[in-house]
Amino acid sequence: MFPIPLQRDFSLRQLNTFGIDARAQAYLPVAGVDTLRAVRDSKELAGWPRLVLGGGSNLLLTRDFPGLVLHMRSSGIEIVDEDEDYFYVRAAAGENWHRFVQWTLQQGLGGLENLSLIPGSVGAAPIQNIGAYGIEIKDRFHQLTAFDFVSGEVLTLDKAASRFGYRDSVFKHELRDRAVVLDVTFALPKSWRPNVNYADVAQALNDAGITAPTPQQIADAVIAIRSRKLPDPAQIGNAGSFFKNPIVSAQQRDALTQQHPTLVSYRQDDGSYKLAAGWLIDQCGWKGKSLGAAGVYPKQALVLVNLGGASGADVAGLAHAIQSDVQARFGVLLEPEPVFI
Repeated sequence: MFPIPLQRDFSLRQLNTFGIDARAQAYLPVAGVDTLRAVRDSKELAGWPRLVLGGGSNLLLTRDFPGLVLHMRSSGIEIVDEDEDYFYVRAAAGENWHRFVQWTLQQGLGGLENLSLIPGSVGAAPIQNIGAYGIEIKDRFHQLTAFDFVSGEVLTLDKAASRFGYRDSVFKHELRDRAVVLDVTFALPKSWRPNVNYADVAQALNDAGITAPTPQQIADAVIAIRSRKLPDPAQIGNAGSFFKNPIVSAQQRDALTQQHPTLVSYRQDDGSYKLAAGWLIDQCGWKGKSLGAAGVYPKQALVLVNLGGASGADVAGLAHAIQSDVQARFGVLLEPEPVFI
């Protein structure tokens, strides 16, 4: 017997941070691996299209979903081990990311503070290799477990197997539409050092007169910065940064700098350069502008917002217009961060 009844013709409006009013053919909350096994073994459901949802913060619903939405609702956080260098903390996929970061800080554990207030769930964090203010998931990642819908087995993936890249992982390639993250274990350093390389964070701490910040003080600074710059999805529908910062060759960056001396770029370890997508969009005049019910946030050009009643197609149309303008002016194609459904 199926452990949890399906809900049919289910509204997803409250399950995506854009607040798009799309519907799913069926919906099922997932508390653990047994539910996923039951879906795989079900004659009715095994062949259905599946959409796995966590916090719905990296998603753009452009239509109703003609299949089964699996909503990760698992919970639990614990320190599972330690060695000379690290505390190992495991969190269930359904845990809210920001609440998890706050939990680690309450235990006196540093390492994730720069990733405070990022929307979404723990299970989604490694898929996107989320990052902010000088830290990415890969920098604190130890391993994860995931359910494989093809084999029916639970996989354990370490950092190498996860193949992290810039907003990228194996879950966007070989394991896409195949594996569902169950839990994630992080290695948090015992010899913690503050990461205040980003100017905004350093300035906030300096303004507060803090010269030797604690993890909590860095978290507080990051929370204040993000709250000031980015809209709260509970108030204005959005998915945070909508576009990735494009990576270009040194040659292309130098050519762009000659044409645009104020170009904002950051040198990468391999000699390439990361361009500030928000700057590119702002230069094309899109900050604060809108197309119908979809708009660009006035305080941050990298954020697209639902001004009220926008459809996924409205947001996608705005994104396409921005991409076209940026490519025409700078010869750079912006790649969206959210997954389009």
